[in-house]
Amino acid sequence: MFKGTPEIVAQRREEIVNACEKLYQTMSFKDIKLKDIGTETSFSRPTIYNYFQTKEEIFLALFEREYIRWNADLESILNSDQRYTRDQLAEQIAKTLEKREQLLKLLSMNTYDMEAESREELLADFKHAYGKSLGLFRAILKKHCPEIAEAELEGIVYVFFPFMFGIYPYSEVTEKQKKAMEAAQVGFRKHTIYEITYNCLIKLLNN
Repeated sequence: MFKGTPEIVAQRREEIVNACEKLYQTMSFKDIKLKDIGTETSFSRPTIYNYFQTKEEIFLALFEREYIRWNADLESILNSDQRYTRDQLAEQIAKTLEKREQLLKLLSMNTYDMEAESREELLADFKHAYGKSLGLFRAILKKHCPEIAEAELEGIVYVFFPFMFGIYPYSEVTEKQKKAMEAAQVGFRKHTIYEITYNCLIKLLNN
């Protein structure tokens, strides 16, 4: 890791992650190379290795940042003075994920490989952000649905978080996929991230 001031390290890491994020808007994970990321930064590709050793580490940092951004929205729900009904709570959480399409897109990838190719300290930072999401989600349920028993609450958490891995593929379908489903006579109706999330949550909360 580059031994510079914390400010320089943070700025350059942020620039690298921003470059990765920009490319990820139009390219797939497998097609993005470190040299592509290097062309989007103000410094040379070899300099990237001072901050990240693999492409997977850069994507993991992007992933971590997405959880941090989602956590900010979850904290707003938790700290709100308003008490939400179950329906309103499902709406509020669905709105937060509607804003986090990139988080859901990353979740739909093979995260095992991403984590396997990242150093332990970077993986720990990522898990910290992910763990905070779990904690905030639990705290929101406890605050707004205090009548839900602890065991049932844990069940909701560990149904919803794995469920999130499948939201993006059902909300974003390519033309190639549409044609393949038509040829296979598979019925398809596009659902939004909000619709998918809300429908899942309302069923879990009202079970």
